[in-house]
Amino acid sequence: MTDNVIVRTSRGPSAEVVAALAKYGVATAHEAHGRRGLLGPELRPIYPGARIAGRAVTVLSHPGDNLMIHACIEQCREGDVLVVATTSRSTDGMFGDLFATQLLQRGVRGLVTDAGVRDIADLQAMGFPVWSRAVHAQGTAKAVAGSVNVPVVVAGQLVNPGDIIVADDDGVLAVPLAEGEKVVEAAVRREANEEAKRRRFRAGELGLDVYDMRPLLERLGVRYVDADDGEADPSEESR
Repeated sequence: MTDNVIVRTSRGPSAEVVAALAKYGVATAHEAHGRRGLLGPELRPIYPGARIAGRAVTVLSHPGDNLMIHACIEQCREGDVLVVATTSRSTDGMFGDLFATQLLQRGVRGLVTDAGVRDIADLQAMGFPVWSRAVHAQGTAKAVAGSVNVPVVVAGQLVNPGDIIVADDDGVLAVPLAEGEKVVEAAVRREANEEAKRRRFRAGELGLDVYDMRPLLERLGVRYVDADDGEADPSEESR
């Protein structure tokens, strides 16, 4: 049987890496990370417009029990993102405004949870971002032990304590701590490349030409065929 532990750790990314990934957002960072690290699309923001990044503080809880969320809060520091998994599937409302009040006081930037949350209107009014599997008023107990700052799987993705979480309207991304700087460098290059394409699109060019896809269509056997629209040639009618 695995021990239930609360791991005290300062392992985490630099503020510069976190700020850069927050700036570029999930889609760009995901591409820069080799299209790896996305948490499943079942995790959705409880309100639109939030964009965060931060160090992952992980929690492994029993379904229907939020004892370990209480236990984890003293391990959180400014700039962290709380990441909560359960030992089996759960949609119970394990998190609400009282937790958010404590976390905001410690500078925590948001929550990612594979379970449910409640008090949505209050969380939005407080400006506390959450990405969750469900919104559910079902209450929970505080009775079963779990662990803090251990590896967890959330929406199909492994998250280690200290990894970088990026979250926005497009979803949630986990970047391993050791790869953060490389992902930022790749994101810078990708953003510059995309801006160059935006300029060409604004000038009227088409993706078919910017991406040089016409030869590909030809190789795939795609043909252009002019439709018979049934309209007479104006030059013929004038005769």
